[in-house]
Amino acid sequence: MAEPLIYVGLDVGGTTMKSAAVDDAGKPLSAPVIMATEPERGQEAGLETMCETIRRAVKAAGVGLADVTAIGVATPGLMDIKAGLILDPPNLKPWKNVPVRDHIRQVFGKPTVYQNDANAAAYGEFWVGSGQAAKSMVLFTLGTGVGGGIILGDVIVEGEHSHGGELGHLRIAMPDRGRLCGCGARGCLEAYASATNVVKRAREEMAAWRGATKLRQYYTANDDDFTSKHVFNLAAAGDECALKVVDDTAYYLALGACAVISSVDPEMIVFGGGMVAAGESFRSRIDTYVRQYGLPFPTKTVKIAFASLGSDAGFIGAAGCARLAVKAK
Repeated sequence: MAEPLIYVGLDVGGTTMKSAAVDDAGKPLSAPVIMATEPERGQEAGLETMCETIRRAVKAAGVGLADVTAIGVATPGLMDIKAGLILDPPNLKPWKNVPVRDHIRQVFGKPTVYQNDANAAAYGEFWVGSGQAAKSMVLFTLGTGVGGGIILGDVIVEGEHSHGGELGHLRIAMPDRGRLCGCGARGCLEAYASATNVVKRAREEMAAWRGATKLRQYYTANDDDFTSKHVFNLAAAGDECALKVVDDTAYYLALGACAVISSVDPEMIVFGGGMVAAGESFRSRIDTYVRQYGLPFPTKTVKIAFASLGSDAGFIGAAGCARLAVKAK
């Protein structure tokens, strides 16, 4: 009888990195191991922390390194996926030109796959999450920024320059007058629909709102603790000003979804990140706007869903990418 196949996934973030071993069906063999990234310590220390997180994940799974088939690593930032390099990541400074894939492959002597973190999360949802019944899927990740991943069949759309699926930078407004994005351009989806920019728009909306609003009352008393979660909570409680911010957010996300529908025609579009806690009413709003503004034929059948793996999607997807590479040989 063949030994079960085991893959290790590592998801590196600016604050923490998370790793676990998963089986061939995508089930984690233990709770994930989490370690502080501490990028300010430099990239050599960062590479060692990656390796230590993987070692602890293997131990937590109750297996040995010899039992591991392959390793998948996902990181954020500018990268060269083909070369296995993270180039100049904004939230991992001062790292630069870090040979992530080759270093981990040399340390562990295992086949190692390197991937963008949003692509990995997308593949995790496609493999064993909300998209597992779909043949094609697009994931929008909603957080401080807006990221994304496109899966067609078992193929992750990486692009020629490792920047396929940068869905936060779809233009949904005129580039000469749209909101300013962190990338320096105007009109990007991220400038409207990231958690950070939901808060910015909420501040603008409440400043212009005529009449009383609990949104303004809360912000006035808690301006140092005001997040998109509070906006969505107040909307759920019926505050009209907060409801407008949430409805506008659903509209902007739908415009991004419609652009993807017209370009790759996926079976399913999935939204992940903290905002999905807003629940079915928010998903339904996005769905309604997609049907209203999308190409008529594909929007008849496209499914709009929320992600189901939460923050585990990254390491599960990274492991899944390793599995995919092994099975392709």
